[in-house]
Amino acid sequence: MKADVYERITSRIVAELEQGVRPWLKPWNAEHAMGRITRPLRSNGMPYQGINVLMLWGESVAKGYAAPMWMTFKQALELGANVRKGEHGSLVVYADRIRRKELDAATGEEAEREIPFLKGYTVFNVEQIEGLPAHFYGVAEPRLDPVQRIGKADAFFAATGADIRHGGNMAYYSAADDRVQMPPFESFRDAESYYATLAHECVHWTKHGKRLDREFGRKRWGDEGYAAEELVAELGAAFISADLDLTPEPREDHAAYIASWLKVLKNDKRAIFTAASHAQRAADYLHALQATREAKQAA
Repeated sequence: MKADVYERITSRIVAELEQGVRPWLKPWNAEHAMGRITRPLRSNGMPYQGINVLMLWGESVAKGYAAPMWMTFKQALELGANVRKGEHGSLVVYADRIRRKELDAATGEEAEREIPFLKGYTVFNVEQIEGLPAHFYGVAEPRLDPVQRIGKADAFFAATGADIRHGGNMAYYSAADDRVQMPPFESFRDAESYYATLAHECVHWTKHGKRLDREFGRKRWGDEGYAAEELVAELGAAFISADLDLTPEPREDHAAYIASWLKVLKNDKRAIFTAASHAQRAADYLHALQATREAKQAA
């Protein structure tokens, strides 16, 4: 099952990238009865994380689902509903561990070892299910006012405390100076592209040794370590953009990365899982800084 899950998901993402489609871009904006939707939700309203976000976004685009909520066959039954006949579910995964006793060659004694593995299970979008309570079937509404939404993004990035400077025509994170460099806001074709780019560079900012200390063995520009870090930043920016209700258009200058991402994914079927996990940690780290800033202001 483990190899099957890794291969199925990686093969699907590789196929989409080969068509020029980045499956981690949030595909829609919608209002749901439970509030504004950013990530796919479980039946209890809790958002999915990591690789499952990419998988369910991809399923929503492929199958045309507007509703963000998902549940298992059993959960639907428990709510007095049923999955329509002929519907096919979507794969999600979770990490687990098994304990196994093994003989220690050095001591000759038995030692217990934890072995991590990946387990998959099937969920259905609520649009595949009949008879659910009405609040599960959300209706799309107009988007929030752009000024209000962008104001929220400004506050988010200010709260990180990152050294963000503006000027020139390049966006990058300088590890040597521990700062983010951005072109002027006015030079971007739209506000959402500016914030998505800033999110990308702020995810790079989290890799510093005094933060998440993330390292992929990068030796030179363009190698696999470089591509892996760029993939983390790309996914992390997608998660942050979704959380801030931003939907940037694909940028042409990111197309050049697709070939290097494909090389990484084809060489290692676990790479997308590793990248999604690191991206989730980076997003969580940036979100945690919001609470830190609020606590300092209240003190």
